Amino acid sequence: MVSTAGIIIIGDEILSGRTKDANINWIASELNNVGIRLVEARLISDDLETIVKTIQFFTQKFTYVFSCGGIGPTHDDITTESVAKAYNFKLEKNKEAMRRLKIHYEGTNIEFNEARQKMAIIPVGAKLIDNPVSAAPGYKIENLFVFAGVPKIMQGMFNTILSELTGGIKLISKTVSSNIGEGLIAKDLQEIENLFSGVKIGSYPYFKPGNFGTSVVLRSENVNLLTEASEAVLKAIIKLGGKGKILEENEIDDRSL
Repeated sequence: MVSTAGIIIIGDEILSGRTKDANINWIASELNNVGIRLVEARLISDDLETIVKTIQFFTQKFTYVFSCGGIGPTHDDITTESVAKAYNFKLEKNKEAMRRLKIHYEGTNIEFNEARQKMAIIPVGAKLIDNPVSAAPGYKIENLFVFAGVPKIMQGMFNTILSELTGGIKLISKTVSSNIGEGLIAKDLQEIENLFSGVKIGSYPYFKPGNFGTSVVLRSENVNLLTEASEAVLKAIIKLGGKGKILEENEIDDRSL
């Protein structure tokens, strides 16, 4: 059985355009490396009922759910309150979280005030997630992992729980770069995807001065099927009068055809 995942990005600053999300792409790449399929990512506001409903929906639908944002010291950081409501858990000022934060702030010129102590408030029964960057922990409840929203901190947290995740076969990909429009090859791509069960095909047009074309990305767990399907796409491109080349997973498509 394939493990699936959902990502919840929480924050009005993301939705307003003031802050650019950098977490979805990073988590997606890490999950793919261990064979976990990211199925859905959702950006939501700092609204308690929205967070509660999204958590409840995602945790029932996916093997793993990763929440990013809203666990800081300010008044609009309401993710923990929302998580507690979603699970009907009580909140507590976690002793271990307090210990870690006290040690972190000792010897600094920063006061460990009531606002910063808010970061030690955790749902009762949750398992702490280490924060090797700034001490304030995330936490886990069942299949939900609650991370900070700052990318560097989130990545540090994610790396500490990676060994807890059960993955499967990694999806591998090939790209067929071409100099023809996707409208011309669309029918052929559908026929090839139908022919090669287990291969997903996506087409992505590109435009640049004096040049346009389509990058066709194929993904599969089966390298042999992937190779055969990629060759079929290349043949279709040539048959339509275009030029193309097959690129390996880490090869950059310079779109120079």
